[in-house]
Amino acid sequence: MRATTTASQGRGRGGRERILAAAAQLFATQGINATGMEQVAEAAPVSKRTLYAHFRTKNDLVIAHLQDLASSGATLESVLTREDIPPLERILGLFDQPAPDAAPVRGCPFIDAAAEFPDPESTVHSYAREQKLHMVRLVTALVTELGCREPAVLAEQLVTLADGAASRAMVLGEADYGRHARTAAKTLLAHALPSTT
Repeated sequence: MRATTTASQGRGRGGRERILAAAAQLFATQGINATGMEQVAEAAPVSKRTLYAHFRTKNDLVIAHLQDLASSGATLESVLTREDIPPLERILGLFDQPAPDAAPVRGCPFIDAAAEFPDPESTVHSYAREQKLHMVRLVTALVTELGCREPAVLAEQLVTLADGAASRAMVLGEADYGRHARTAAKTLLAHALPSTT
């Protein structure tokens, strides 16, 4: 009886937000394809009817999850749009160690999603690709602002370092793995920045 009361109290207002929070947790811990819609409904907790009223298909849920991540400020790319720190520090922020209270390192959620939906024409893969292209556009703008030589090439090198570091941090379980890529990024930037002499 107590479990039923708790579940019913959890339902009602804020269903969409609870669904997205549950999906984010399940997708991060067990993968997107391994997570069923029934599991999401149970973890939210919402009825299946409520779940499907908000998200007609699992693809709709996955896209909404990725959009939520992109707008949350919790992804690797979020440091690039911060206007309270200088451009150079924004770029190097891609390689910072997560805060001690941050969730475990899971790599890049957009790369993870693209890997689980390998068809380049799928909506999930397409959305993930657009986010990675957005990341390189942000870095290109910052290195251009810094006056770096060949900004488009440099930006590709920097985002490759950032994505690689995030992936290795996840696989190796080393939250501070980005320190290696940060050193390489500093070297790339030092060679590309205009000479002060």
